[in-house]
Amino acid sequence: MALRSSPVPLCLALLPLLTACTSVPPVGDPSNLLPTREPHRARVDWPALYEPEEAEFYVNNTIDVAATPEVVWQVLIEAETWPTWYEGAANVDVADPSGLLRPGGTFTWQTMGLDLTSTIQEFEPPYRLAWESRISSIQGYHAWLIVPIEGGVRVVTVESQHGFLATMQKWFLPNQLREIHDLWLAGVKARAEARTKAAKVAAR
Repeated sequence: MALRSSPVPLCLALLPLLTACTSVPPVGDPSNLLPTREPHRARVDWPALYEPEEAEFYVNNTIDVAATPEVVWQVLIEAETWPTWYEGAANVDVADPSGLLRPGGTFTWQTMGLDLTSTIQEFEPPYRLAWESRISSIQGYHAWLIVPIEGGVRVVTVESQHGFLATMQKWFLPNQLREIHDLWLAGVKARAEARTKAAKVAAR
């Protein structure tokens, strides 16, 4: 399926904010920090192009979930269900007939006014998932970490971007991606914890 980029909706959304510019906290700021001196499962192995220090735009979000890594992983790889519980994704079409993300697989989708084709770059169940999305106006690398903690897991999602739209987003909509990823994480948490509760009830 050939998809086209649609930067116009995002660009138009930026214009009213030209007089209200702020910037996302820089990499290393406590409010935008992903620890690097952590075990392998708790840090992102960035491709050279997407090292956060070199990115034009970078965000990270974290949430704690009372579920096992396996349950959270399953929620994430069921990509074609994302639009039913996450408003930031639409028309997700996974190349694999199962509808599930697979190592090296691709999926097409719409997010933030753009039509994207994303390719899985890292697939280490049930702890590490990442994909790259590339069109002429923006290139991004989105990684997920599922880190076991007491009582469940910590889910971390980070994204590093380059390109014209990444620069525009940094200056004029610096919080939009962080906020929509917060919604994504909240959806993952609700879905995974509901499955965990249902499994406990069924086991009684």
